[in-house]
Amino acid sequence: MSAVGLVNRAPDGTRSWIIVGVRVSIVANAIPIAMMALPCPVPNATLPLPESEPSPSGQPVTPGRHAFAVAVHLFTASGVIWGFLALLSIAAGDVRAMFLWLAVALFVDGIDGTIARRIDILNAAPRWSGAALDLVVDYITYVLVPAYVVWSTFVPGAFGIAAAIIILMTGAMYFADNEMKTEDAWFKGFPAVWNLVIFYLFLLEPSPAVSFAIVLILGLLTFAPIVFVHPFRVKTLRPLTLTLLAVWSIVGFYAVMSRMAPEPWAVWTLCAIGLYFLVLGYFRTKPLPRGTAQRRHDGTAH
Repeated sequence: MSAVGLVNRAPDGTRSWIIVGVRVSIVANAIPIAMMALPCPVPNATLPLPESEPSPSGQPVTPGRHAFAVAVHLFTASGVIWGFLALLSIAAGDVRAMFLWLAVALFVDGIDGTIARRIDILNAAPRWSGAALDLVVDYITYVLVPAYVVWSTFVPGAFGIAAAIIILMTGAMYFADNEMKTEDAWFKGFPAVWNLVIFYLFLLEPSPAVSFAIVLILGLLTFAPIVFVHPFRVKTLRPLTLTLLAVWSIVGFYAVMSRMAPEPWAVWTLCAIGLYFLVLGYFRTKPLPRGTAQRRHDGTAH
């Protein structure tokens, strides 16, 4: 479905901001990606670095390199825009647009860290923390928007407020957890991917009671001594995991474009792959000592 088709099918009251969002999305995403393919400019003048903090990469921090690094930070920060547009979409009753904006945010989240590490962003633009930016954006797109969706769509009344509070509080504690990942890159506890939870809620349409139970159980699993796979960094069954992730992405996109009412084969496929990701942690055979975990965001946006 093209952007024009999305706009034409959107409610009349939401078309103008969808058009603006599409234009902003194109500009914000295209410029940093295009710049990634170019060598960072290195003018003769350089910005001074504190003597106690030389650049580990040996690259001089030129004005051009500094400006590029700031642009990458802004690229990461653009995730708040896509999260806000997702929130506007679901408030207007447009589920498909919501998931498309969340997909844009996920795309940004998936590549900004690679760019940041390539340009040694910690030294090129040390004033801003890529890790902090990443946490702010992730909280909005992974936690805040889904909490609103659960309250407004799946669990009404006081239980809906309770479900939203569970999502908001467990998500906040998870993103503040210094031991959210093991040294071999598994997530410790449920990794606050509530955007995926609401995807399956829309797909399966459980009752309010079942929806609340799902939120409660996953909230408790945030602090449980179990692990969940990081699809790109965990080595166990990585080829199979990445293949299934690609299949899930294609079928999931089909489901979103079908307004979360796909054919039964797609529902079964998405559920089977989701089950695989849920239980894969069972096959982690070498637990590591507590206290040797690494942070998820290791100093830059991921």
